Amino acid sequence: MKRPLALVFLAVFLSGCAIFGEPTEIDETKNWNVQRIYQEASLAMRNKDYDKAIKYFSIIESRYPHGRYATQAQIEIPYAYYKKQDPAAAIAAADRFIKLHPHHPNVDYAYYLKGLAVFNERGIIEKLTDQLISDRDPKALRESFMAFKELVTRFPNSKYVQDATQRMTYLVNNLAEHELHVARYYMKRQAYLAAVNRCKYVLTEYPDSPSQEEALIIMISAYDLMGMEDYKQDTLRVLKANYPDSRFLSGSAPEDKKAWWKVWDMLMGNQK
Repeated sequence: MKRPLALVFLAVFLSGCAIFGEPTEIDETKNWNVQRIYQEASLAMRNKDYDKAIKYFSIIESRYPHGRYATQAQIEIPYAYYKKQDPAAAIAAADRFIKLHPHHPNVDYAYYLKGLAVFNERGIIEKLTDQLISDRDPKALRESFMAFKELVTRFPNSKYVQDATQRMTYLVNNLAEHELHVARYYMKRQAYLAAVNRCKYVLTEYPDSPSQEEALIIMISAYDLMGMEDYKQDTLRVLKANYPDSRFLSGSAPEDKKAWWKVWDMLMGNQK
C-alpha cells in the first residue's frame, strides 16, 4: 500500500530536523514595522525582561540601521545591560554609541551610563560579600571615577553632572580609604616606609578626602617607629595645624586602633 505523498514529505521534514538539529526559531517580528518593534522593546523594559528588550532593540538596529529608531535603540541597549546588571556589556555598548555618535545630543548619557555601570557593580559585590568597598581591588573604582570625570569635563552643563559629581566624591573617599587599608597592613607587617608612602599618596592625590587626618597619624607613628624624629615632628605640626581638635591629639582614639598603633601615647608625651 502506497503512503500518501503528504506523509512522505512530513517524514522527510522530520528526518531533516533530526539530522540537522532544531528548526530555526520563528521570528515573531518578521512582519512588524519599526514602531511596533520599538513599542514591544519598551514594554519589555518596563516588564524588566531585559533579554527580550535587548533582542528587539538589536533587531531594530540591524533591520533599520539608518533611522532614528536605530540610534535610539543603540542608546537603549547599554541601559538594558545596566539594568540587567551586566556592567561589561553595558560599558561596551555605551562605548560603541560614543564612537558612532560622538556629537549626539544624548552622548553625555552614554558617559554617565559607563560610570554608573561600574559604580553599581561595586555596590552589588559589597552587599553580597559584606566586604567594604575600600578593602577590594580599586581598579573598578578608578574606572568608574574616570568615566564620571570624563562626563563632567566634557559636558559641564549636563543634567547628569550633579549626580556624577556626588558619586565621584564617594569614589575618591573610598579610594583614599583603600590606600589607608593597605597602609594599616604595612604597619602590622612593620613595613613602615611602605606605609608612609601610601599615606603620602593619600595626601597628594586625595586632598579633600576624610582620610587625610588618619594618613598623618599613620605617618607620625611610622616615623616614630623608624626613629625618624625630624620627620615625625614635621608631620605632627601639620596634623596640629590642620586638625587641632583631632581625637588622636586628645587621646580618644578608638580602642581597636590602640592595639597596634599606640600613636596617641607618643602624641600625648610630646604635649607634656
